[in-house]
Amino acid sequence: MRLEDLGEAVAGCTRTVEYLPGEYLLRVGAPADECFLIEQGRVALEVHAPARPPEVLLTLGPGDLVGLSWILPPYRWACDARAVQPVRVVAIDARRVRERCDADPRLGYHLLQGVLRAAIDRLQATRLQHLDVYRDPTS
Repeated sequence: MRLEDLGEAVAGCTRTVEYLPGEYLLRVGAPADECFLIEQGRVALEVHAPARPPEVLLTLGPGDLVGLSWILPPYRWACDARAVQPVRVVAIDARRVRERCDADPRLGYHLLQGVLRAAIDRLQATRLQHLDVYRDPTS
């Protein structure tokens, strides 16, 4: 996804942010007030279970949107996102974008199509990544 794909919905609602490896862009349960478009680097989407190391669901790179939970209530992150190498992102003010979409349903519909495309692509990539990780090499 490119910033241009998000169009007028995000105009004036962005800033550039950099993260070092190991830093979190978002944490599960926290308010989903921003989302991030990766310009450079890689980000791991992770889930945590008690007494176990984090499990990487998917690794995202340039052009990927980090955080989809900002688009629908309750506007809370569903997983963690951690920089696995130096990352530069465009941070998007999700609250302002939601306000614009509420005021202009046509704009909201256009933006929702882009976010839904990202969600579908992410589900497919997660499926493929897990098939590869858990594939039985003897079969």
